[in-house]
Amino acid sequence: MITYIKKDQPQYKANLHCHSTVSDGKLTPAELKEAYKNHGYSILCITDHETPCDHTDMTEKDFLMLTGYEAYLRQTDGKHDAYLAEVHINLFAKDPHNVAVVNYNPGYCHYVKDEAAREALVKVGSQEKREYTVEYINNFVKTARENGYICSHNHPVWSMEKAEQVEAYEGFFTMEMCNYSSYTLNRMEYNAPLYDRLLRSGKRIFCHSADDNHNKEPFGHPSCDSFGGFAMVLAKDLTYPSVIEALEQGDFYSSMGPKILELTFDGDMVHIETEPVEQITMFTSGKKTLFVAGTEDAPVTSADFKIPSKTAYVRFDAVDFRGKHANTRGFFRDELGI
Repeated sequence: MITYIKKDQPQYKANLHCHSTVSDGKLTPAELKEAYKNHGYSILCITDHETPCDHTDMTEKDFLMLTGYEAYLRQTDGKHDAYLAEVHINLFAKDPHNVAVVNYNPGYCHYVKDEAAREALVKVGSQEKREYTVEYINNFVKTARENGYICSHNHPVWSMEKAEQVEAYEGFFTMEMCNYSSYTLNRMEYNAPLYDRLLRSGKRIFCHSADDNHNKEPFGHPSCDSFGGFAMVLAKDLTYPSVIEALEQGDFYSSMGPKILELTFDGDMVHIETEPVEQITMFTSGKKTLFVAGTEDAPVTSADFKIPSKTAYVRFDAVDFRGKHANTRGFFRDELGI
């Protein structure tokens, strides 16, 4: 038997995409940490644009700050064009004190205003002009990995990326299933169809959700971009090495609300338990899905499925009565020993 999620094990709620006053966010790092801690989170990574910062001095026994930043590669020289595709990448540092900038380019690093501060940045990789091509993006991710980062592919819908190009990317350990800031703008940045396309093409990539919050609207406002998408991290404990290890191994799941309480595999049989939801679904690599549905008076809290013999992978979705999803990563047959 394989136990992926064990009942009553610690699950650490994490926002892995966040912007502060260091770049274009409205709240300071300290204000963000306090807000997320007060909302039941245990992990926060402030990923300011092209500006890695070590915020681990704010780590407490029950709240972990990860080090990272967001990079972006455009068809223009760093300038935003609302009608051109681009790619955004979150880089999470395996060493909490790693603040190296990958493939530094001054056209992108405009939030660091002071010239002396720009000169003081730790720079790794090429400093030539960035390109929005599969080859360049894959080399960028490779350079980031070689310099101690793991990389996430961010909000492909907002970025107007073609699925064919996304399929050709290499080296991302995870993609954003829901980017909540974009979701508040377009209600489209829930990327389950794209995730299944990647799994069907054989990509071994995980999925998570994140806020990407800038907090232009106050907490409680209908357009507030905080507290709507997160990762539940199944780390051994709340320490930097354990959390990074869990991320690298795919020991986490994506959620916009529901919590998955248990997930076990026994040969080709699956048992899953969740908080009360409207439906639990097992997706496969084919057209067929298996699901159990309920009503508000009799919600679903568990399901048992048999994995079809021809499917290359399975993944699981739990959706609540507000339409909020929790998604596991894809599990391929060889991982399950079937």
